[in-house]
Amino acid sequence: YFYKRNKNADDYFVGGRKMGAWHIGLSVVATDVGGGFSIGLGGLGFAMGLSGSWLLFTGLIGAWTSAVLLIPKVSSIAKKKNLLSFPQFLKNSFNARVALTAGIISAIGYLGFTSSQILAGAKLASASFDGLSLIQALVIMGVIAVVYTVAGGLKAVIYTDTIQWALLMFGLVFIALPFSYHAIGGIEVIKKTLPPSFLGFSNVSWQQVLNWFITILPIWFIGMTLYQRIYAAGNIKTARKAWFIAGLFEYPVMAFSGALLGMFAKVAFENGIITVNDFGGGNTVDPELGLPLLLKTILPIGFTGIILSSYFSAIMSTADSCLMAASENFITDIFKIKSSNRILRWSQLTTLALGILALIISLWAPSVLDLMLYSYAFMVSGLFVPVLAAIFHRNPNSMGAFWAMILGGSTTLILTITQIKLPFKLDPNIFGISISLFTYLLISVSKKNIP
Repeated sequence: YFYKRNKNADDYFVGGRKMGAWHIGLSVVATDVGGGFSIGLGGLGFAMGLSGSWLLFTGLIGAWTSAVLLIPKVSSIAKKKNLLSFPQFLKNSFNARVALTAGIISAIGYLGFTSSQILAGAKLASASFDGLSLIQALVIMGVIAVVYTVAGGLKAVIYTDTIQWALLMFGLVFIALPFSYHAIGGIEVIKKTLPPSFLGFSNVSWQQVLNWFITILPIWFIGMTLYQRIYAAGNIKTARKAWFIAGLFEYPVMAFSGALLGMFAKVAFENGIITVNDFGGGNTVDPELGLPLLLKTILPIGFTGIILSSYFSAIMSTADSCLMAASENFITDIFKIKSSNRILRWSQLTTLALGILALIISLWAPSVLDLMLYSYAFMVSGLFVPVLAAIFHRNPNSMGAFWAMILGGSTTLILTITQIKLPFKLDPNIFGISISLFTYLLISVSKKNIP
């Protein structure tokens, strides 16, 4: 549908800048809470109970904080200068070198995320359907995600995200929760089986909550997929409304749905509904497998299909958005193709090429994904401080931003790869962002006249 209606790069990459708040808001939350979060939340509920919901509370804070601090600045500049990408926003505040570096880092990171989402969907499919190999599942998941993203651009992505998120919520709230609650025996069995700490919100360390905040909150300020949707909104009011909607769907809706289902899986395990053998035998029990195993065990045929569709939806809604982000980084920030009569076709061809590359990566060497995910960690810790400087600093320093990006990102990357034991079990991002901030302030103070 949108393949025939898109006329230019604005239509393809930012939805013509006229999209509604509800569609954008649901697309934002669908992209942010993908298959990884859906399964991961269940694992946290299995391991710590309702306290696992703090993970997505950080998403609420991130969404609402960026709505107040980031969107007014970004939206007004985008409207004046017709921005298409996140690095273009940085170029407006700093210089071309900062923007190019950010574009390369962002493109690599999102390409890796696209591959990882396709691989996640393929593993779920091959584990769920007898006779379907991982290679076949990868091809099916990859082709579907790539084709509609290439053809329709951001409009196709946002509208399919809306449907996919609705399907995920319907499956979890109206099928998985009531069936699981009934299967494990209700509230009395839950109270008898689980320790009281599972029913409260303090069964988590302050270090873990801080690590979640430092890992997740910056994404709301540097994520290419989010800037595309700010531009797609066209004005501050629509974008802010979309972000407030997204925050509420992350917490409490998704946060408690996932944590509760994980708790139900824990009750099922303790009462023998699912056993160690279901987890593959041995003495190791992977908390993240608890929820899928519970649903596979207790749901009747048909309903199982709806739940599987829900998880596929979560995975696809993240994969398509990440592919669009990587494509736009290449077109606007690395190749720097200017507006022309052929830019729409170039954009589609680039998206297709990157989609095929993402599929090959997931087919050929899944371990390569680690390198891509490292670049994403580099992006978070390296770009957060320059964005804050662009928002709050009256005279942003380009050299400070460049070295803050390089040194902050490198610090996180080195600490992550070497797995050095850090004080208080803090996340490497905390140290990376700290180095990035120190670097920017030091250069800004000592080199005020450097352009």
